[in-house]
Amino acid sequence: MTKPVAASRRLALAAALAVVAIALSGCVSWFKAPQSEQTSTPVHEQVAATIQPFYSQTLVWKPCGSGMQCTTAKAPLDWADPASASIELALIRHPATGTKLGSLLVNPGGPGGSGYDFIRDNLDFAVSKTLQKNFDVVGFDPRGVNHSTAVKCYDNPADFDQFLYGILPGDIGSDEWLAAYEKANADFGAACAKFTGPLLAHVDTVSAARDLDLLRAVLGDKKLNYLGYSYGTFLGATYAGLFPEKTGRLVLDGALDPSTSEFDVTITQAKGFESAFRAYLKACLAGKTGKGCPFNGTVDDAVNTTKGIFAQLQAHPIPASDGRELGDSAMFAAVILPLYNQDNWPYLNQLFQEVEKGGTDTAFLLADSLYERNANGTYADNSTEGLIAINCADYPNISDLPTMRAQAAELAAAAPLFGPLQAYGGLNCKHWPYPATQPRKQITASGSADIIVIGTTNDPATPYVWAQALAKQLENGHLISYTGEGHTAYNKGDSCVDSAVDDYFVNGTVPNTDPHC
Repeated sequence: MTKPVAASRRLALAAALAVVAIALSGCVSWFKAPQSEQTSTPVHEQVAATIQPFYSQTLVWKPCGSGMQCTTAKAPLDWADPASASIELALIRHPATGTKLGSLLVNPGGPGGSGYDFIRDNLDFAVSKTLQKNFDVVGFDPRGVNHSTAVKCYDNPADFDQFLYGILPGDIGSDEWLAAYEKANADFGAACAKFTGPLLAHVDTVSAARDLDLLRAVLGDKKLNYLGYSYGTFLGATYAGLFPEKTGRLVLDGALDPSTSEFDVTITQAKGFESAFRAYLKACLAGKTGKGCPFNGTVDDAVNTTKGIFAQLQAHPIPASDGRELGDSAMFAAVILPLYNQDNWPYLNQLFQEVEKGGTDTAFLLADSLYERNANGTYADNSTEGLIAINCADYPNISDLPTMRAQAAELAAAAPLFGPLQAYGGLNCKHWPYPATQPRKQITASGSADIIVIGTTNDPATPYVWAQALAKQLENGHLISYTGEGHTAYNKGDSCVDSAVDDYFVNGTVPNTDPHC
């Protein structure tokens, strides 16, 4: 799941690796592949006659810069009625630099994160040189996302600004606030239906997993090799549950528990954010986050100071030079972003120092990075729109007021700082044009190949307990635990994690036990 919140939209959302970890830095591989068209020959396998035209298509790859090749595949709009209409899925690949073992499809998370942009702009961050040598590394945008047939929810960026950054009247949870919040989400859903059309009913993860099997086949692979980060773990696990016999080598890093409800996600994630923020405060107060820690006293003192800042911003937003106002929800987005990567903790120092003086530059720099908002007020992609649409398609909605008030109290007790800022998420999808139909349930993937699940012990976005749960659910799941901070662990510099994953992909070797990296 791509982002912690859509500003005042309090749906619990995990971060996409590409959006968060690379928001402030990036890297590109410059291997030069032959600059000529190439084709992929599809695997010839028995499928239903209604989907045979899709599974038998030949992909034509064209050079698209920096040694990359790009193409577009066709998929059914509705897998239950394949002949009714089709959509396009955008792909980019970096050809293997050595002897090719097959294709490796990579998803950075979200939902709504662009795998196409992830591989194009951050190949060396996405996968190791070892995997680049042995696999065609393939990035793809799932249905509804960016370069593929995409969700669209606004025609004026200013309207999207209002949805994301607008200040709601009244106190959080008051009748006035709830009415405004519900209306904003209902209007947004109606706009998504207007500008997206029939696609909006078919952006669920099950449909995307069926697309994933289609891509496997037309790439010419009998088995799927897949690396999924964050929400990408849910997509990968869903695939394994649908097509266990077609699993090759799957790694799910920063795992979600597919059986969790929307509120389970919210409260577990709120506690994860709180734990990560307290880890930052401890380092800050010890002088380990750069010069000028903006807090004094103990960690508890600093938490109480932060509570006061959020309350002040809720009551009295700070105006920015571009006409927007910094309220509590935009501040929450700004605080959450650096927590995904410990190297970005110094931005929190700068953020709180500026806000204390009435400044908003760093706050909006961070929030805008989260939502892919450009300096000129436009948006770089549709990641936030896609995130909301896919989550509303995936999570059955509970929005009765007594339940939400009880949940708000539970959130405040479990995570006193961040919990209240994530309450009332049931209103996000209450009036969504197409209610979720898939129940949340465990995925066992009986009969699958071995699947590796990676969990980081203080991951703020996808808490470690989710990785433990998924590895236990999967019939052939194997857990790799990484003790540390930040969101996801592979290819971040820990040789224990990196060597285990690379050895698995290249040689099929599965750790006998959890190596506890």
